[in-house]
Amino acid sequence: MTDIKSLMQGMGKAARQAASILAAASTEVKNQALLNTAEALDKSRDELARANEQDLTAGRDKGLAPAMLDRLELTPVRIDNMVEGLNQVASLADPIGEISELRYRPSGIQVGRMRVPLGVIGIIYESRPNVTVDAASLCLKSGNATILRGGSEAIHSNQAIARCVALGLEKADLPASAVQVVPVTDREAVGQLITMPEYVDIIVPRGGKGLIERISNEARVPVIKHLDGICHVYVDDGADMTKAVNIALNSKTHRYGVCNAMETLLVAESVAEEFLQQIMQPYEDKAVELRGCERTQKILPGITAAEAEDWETEYLAPILSIKVVNGLDAAIEHINTHSSQHTDSIVTEDYARAMRFLREVDSSSVMVNASTRFADGFEYGLGAEIGISTDKIHARGPVGLEGLTSQKYIVLGNGHIRN
Repeated sequence: MTDIKSLMQGMGKAARQAASILAAASTEVKNQALLNTAEALDKSRDELARANEQDLTAGRDKGLAPAMLDRLELTPVRIDNMVEGLNQVASLADPIGEISELRYRPSGIQVGRMRVPLGVIGIIYESRPNVTVDAASLCLKSGNATILRGGSEAIHSNQAIARCVALGLEKADLPASAVQVVPVTDREAVGQLITMPEYVDIIVPRGGKGLIERISNEARVPVIKHLDGICHVYVDDGADMTKAVNIALNSKTHRYGVCNAMETLLVAESVAEEFLQQIMQPYEDKAVELRGCERTQKILPGITAAEAEDWETEYLAPILSIKVVNGLDAAIEHINTHSSQHTDSIVTEDYARAMRFLREVDSSSVMVNASTRFADGFEYGLGAEIGISTDKIHARGPVGLEGLTSQKYIVLGNGHIRN
């Protein structure tokens, strides 16, 4: 029987040692490790497919929901995206060692800031095995060692990916322990990982509300997190109806089991009848269950009545709550009351209203005339993301390279002494 505590302590010690090596590694060496990993993934497609099929078969046998199985599946396109993500991260500027805000003080010294790695990052996530590559690539490029604990349902897929990452690191003469995937599914491994401040500097949980609440409550290490993805699209009375239909449809139906899918659609009362009658058929074609407020039900008879809890529910499924609101003020109030501060979008041709929405909606990503599905590190040009933070301290929104670094003050003198 595996001694979980000893296993995790050993991984933590190895990660701490690897972090020192990574912090001093050149950009060229880190990039080579990323490119090596991309090559290894590309050459291991058959192995990845076999491992993933083991996980999918086990998931079907356990009765996992279709949305969960979708998140679990490693399609050829998703493997392509993992390879492309590694190449894109390799092409990004290396933030480590970057000096900013350098200025002379009256004493003659120069004071500035240098960007440095956080150290060792523990990442806990569910289902999606592509997170293993996203997390590994960003941690590696930003000079951090990482310990990855994926969901039990993806254990075979994650281990297959981990072998590719280890090969990429070793071919670049970096320690394989710079990226470690926990090899057991025991929940105790999570408990150990989040209570090892001597080895782990920060924890990033990605998954359901239950997981993130547990991590937040039990961790003895700082946490970067988001609890829910309750995202909104508000169709303003100044909206272009064609844009509104396309954005509302894409935000909800592009993929259901993701945190940046729209869960509540808000519509200004002056355009509600015109817009809702246009959007209903496209949603019906996609078999989306609609739940509406009283005013919505009058326009779309026969849809389910929305309950109070619908406004604060992350469905991750083909279900959508719809509310007709009096206008922009009511929309902003509803979002700031019920949103999870993840991603919210307005559809409008009115510049002043768009600017008000951007200023006053208190979310980590706020959009104008764009689908909420763009709230993604890859789409933001970050190469990949390690998660989407709805916190306000350290990192907010998609967490890419810069979000995985800190800054230290540096002082440059020439024999200066303080008088």
